Amino acid sequence: MIRILAVLGLAALAGCGVDGEPIRPSMNTTIGVGNNGVSASTGATWTAGRTSVTVGTAL
Repeated sequence: MIRILAVLGLAALAGCGVDGEPIRPSMNTTIGVGNNGVSASTGATWTAGRTSVTVGTAL
């Protein structure tokens, strides 16, 4: 029972950001017009401290 409470307590602590900086999401979208027509791209970045993860697509 104590282990279950400890795991739930750690999950609650991690969920509220008390263990460090919260994860900050950001999103960007770019639309361009050039000689080759219209191009578009979109992406999302998640940043926590010095670490960031970016996922994006180009159309």
